[in-house]
Amino acid sequence: MAVWIQAQQLQGDALHQMQSLYGQHFPIEVRHYLSQWIEGQLWDAIDLENPQEEFKAKRLLDSLIQELQNKAEHQVGEDGFLLKIKLGHYASQLKVIHLIETFFFFMSQKYQQINQAFEELRLLTQDTENDLRKLQHNQEYFIIQYQESLRIQAQLTSLATLPPADRQLREPALLSKRATVEAWLTREANTLQKYRLDLAEKHQKTLQLLRKQQTIILDDELIQWKRRQQLAGNGGPPEGGLDILQSWCEKLAETIWQNRQQIRRAEHLRQQLPIPGPIEELLNELNSTITDIISALVTSTFIIEKQPPQVLKTQTKFAATVRLLVGGKLNVHMNPPQVKATIISEQQAKALLKNENTRNDSSGEILNNNCVMEYHQTTGTLSAHFRNMSLKRIKRSDRRGAESVTEEKFTILFESQFSVGSNELVFQVKTLSLPVVVIVHGSQDNNATATVLWDNAFAEPGRVPFLVPDKVLWPQLCDAINMKYKAEVQSNRGLSEENLVFLAQKAFSSSSNNPDDYRSMTMTWSQFNRESLPGRNFTFWQWFDGVMELTKKHLKPHWNDGAILGFVNKQQAQDMLMSKPNGTFLLRFSDSEIGGITIAWVAENPNKRMVWNLMPYTTKDFSIRSLADRISDLNHLLFLYPDRPKDEVFSKYYTPPLSKAVDGYVNFPFLSSCSSIPCGCLLSVSCGRSDSMLDTDGDFDLDDTMDVARHVEELLRRPVESQWGGQQS
Repeated sequence: MAVWIQAQQLQGDALHQMQSLYGQHFPIEVRHYLSQWIEGQLWDAIDLENPQEEFKAKRLLDSLIQELQNKAEHQVGEDGFLLKIKLGHYASQLKVIHLIETFFFFMSQKYQQINQAFEELRLLTQDTENDLRKLQHNQEYFIIQYQESLRIQAQLTSLATLPPADRQLREPALLSKRATVEAWLTREANTLQKYRLDLAEKHQKTLQLLRKQQTIILDDELIQWKRRQQLAGNGGPPEGGLDILQSWCEKLAETIWQNRQQIRRAEHLRQQLPIPGPIEELLNELNSTITDIISALVTSTFIIEKQPPQVLKTQTKFAATVRLLVGGKLNVHMNPPQVKATIISEQQAKALLKNENTRNDSSGEILNNNCVMEYHQTTGTLSAHFRNMSLKRIKRSDRRGAESVTEEKFTILFESQFSVGSNELVFQVKTLSLPVVVIVHGSQDNNATATVLWDNAFAEPGRVPFLVPDKVLWPQLCDAINMKYKAEVQSNRGLSEENLVFLAQKAFSSSSNNPDDYRSMTMTWSQFNRESLPGRNFTFWQWFDGVMELTKKHLKPHWNDGAILGFVNKQQAQDMLMSKPNGTFLLRFSDSEIGGITIAWVAENPNKRMVWNLMPYTTKDFSIRSLADRISDLNHLLFLYPDRPKDEVFSKYYTPPLSKAVDGYVNFPFLSSCSSIPCGCLLSVSCGRSDSMLDTDGDFDLDDTMDVARHVEELLRRPVESQWGGQQS
C-alpha cells in the first residue's frame, strides 16, 4: 500500500493532478479501498498490444470486481450501509466490457509514461512562466532607467541656457550620471536580450516535447482507438471509452494554450522595447509552430464516437455521434457549433483529403443532417448526436470493370466551424466516417457486408480513401472471418484449426489437410466474393455468411455446446462415421446449399453398411420445427459423434410433448405424437417406407415429403375447436 500512502500525502497542484486521473472510468474510492490488492497485481505483465492477452486481462478484471464485491459485503453499521451500496454500484459499473481497456490503460506503464511527460511539460511551462515574469520585471525597470537617462539628457541640454560658471559647476556631475546610466542600460539591454533568447530556447524545448507528446496521443493512441473502432465493426472487442484520451487531449490543449499565451506576451514585450537581434524571427517561428500544434490538435480530435451503419439502406433511419475531445478546455461550448453531415463518394473523399475543390458536391441527400453540439457538464464532453438521419437518395458513380453496386464505397462527411480564444483562431474541422456501402434492398446486404468486412479487416492507417489490398494472406483472412463468426453467433467458440482447414479446402479447391500448406497462400477479393466456387452458383463469402446466419438464428446453443461439427465435408463425415456403431450421427453444414445443415449417420443397408446424408435443413425448415425436435423425431439416430447418447445432448432443447391451449390454439409437436399420419410421410427411417426418401447417394428427397409435412403443420395450427370437433365440450 506504499504508493497509495504516498499519494495521500500530496498537496496543492500535485493533489489536484492525482485526483484528475480518476473519474467515472475508474472511481477514486475503488483505488482507495482496494489499494493493497491493486498494488499487489502484475499489471505490466499484460501486453496490451497482444490480442492473445485479452483472456488474462479479463480474468484480472474479474478478480478486481470480485474483490470489490467482497469489500462491499463486509461493510457493516450505519456508515457502512451507504459505502456498501456505493461499492456495489462501482462493481456493477466495472462489469461493462469497454472499461476493461480503460482500466488497464490506467494501470499500464504506457499510461505512466504519458503522465510523466505531462508532468515534465507542466514544470517546463511553470519555469517559462517564471522566466517571463522575471523578464517583464527587468524590462519595466529598464524602461524606468531609460526614462531616467532621457531626463538627465534633458537636464544637460537645459545647461546651455545657464551662465558658464553655473554650467561648469553642474555639468560634470550630470555627465558622470549619464555615463553610469548609459553603461547600465547597455549591459541591461544585453541581459534582456539574453533573457529573451533563453526564454525562446526554453519554449522551443517545450514545443518539441509537446509535439512528441501530441504525436504519441494523436498518431498512436487515437489512431489505435480508431482502428479498434473499425475492427469492432467486424465483431472485434469494443473500442473502449474515450475518457482517458479526452483527458490527455485536454491536458495538451491546456498546455499548448498556456505556452501560446506566453509566446504572445513575449512578443508584446519585444514590441514594447525593440532590441536589435534574432529574437523577432525566433518569436515568429515559435508563434507559427504553436499555431500548427494547436490546429493539429483541434482538427484531429474532432472524431466520430459512434459510427453510422456501414451497410446503409436508403429510406431507413440511422444515427451517429460526433465529439470534439478538446471542446470543454478551449471553451468551444460557450458558442456551440453546428455540425453538418453529407454523404460523398470515394473519389470526392480523395479530393477532399488533397484539399481539392469539391464544389460542395454530395452523392446523395441525407434528411435531418444538421445538429448542434451539446456540452454535458457532468462528463465534460462536447458532442453532436444525430439521432434521426435518413438517406433519401443516392447518386452512384460509374463503376469500374466487374465492380458491383455492393462494392461501391461512400462515406459520411461531418464538418463544422468554430473559433477559440475570443475569435483569435477560427477552425474548419472535418472528419470522415468509415466506408459505407449503400443498398436499396435487403437482398444486397450479404454482398455489402463482404465489402465492409474486407475493408475493416485490411485497411491501413493513413490510407488514400478507401484503398485496400486486392489479396491477403490466408491466415489474415482467417482472423477476420473468425472474429466475424464469433460476433455474429455471439459465441466464445470460434473456428478451430480443423474448421479453418476445411474453409481453406473450399476456398482453394484443395484436398490437403495440413494447415501449414495454407499459411503462405493468398486469397484475392475476387475469390472471396466475386467468383463462384467451382461447380456452385455462390461465392465463398456467400456460403460462409449463410452458415453464420443459420447458426445465429437457429443453431447457437448447439454450436456453443459443441454438438455441431459443421465444417466437415461429405467424405470426411463418411470416414469419421464408418468406424462408429450404427446410429452414430454428426451435423455438418451443407456444401451444396447456402445456409443449410445436414445430418450424416451410419446405418445398415440390406446390402452393405453405409453413411446416409439427410437433405439439408434451412432457416425455413427450422422456423417450423427446431433441430433438437427433428433429431428427437428420427429414432434411428442414437449417438452424437463420437459416442454421446443424443438425448444427453439435445433433450434439454426438446419441445415439451403436451402444453395447455392458449387463445383457442394448442402447441402440438409436429411429428412425434402424430400416430395417425402415415409413417411414410414422416422423417424417420424406422418407418417401413423410409428408404424411398433416400437417393442413390444417401440423400433424402424431400420434395414430396415436405409438402405433406407442411400440410400437417397447417393442420396443427388450426383452432382446437375445428381440429378436435366436439371433444372440447
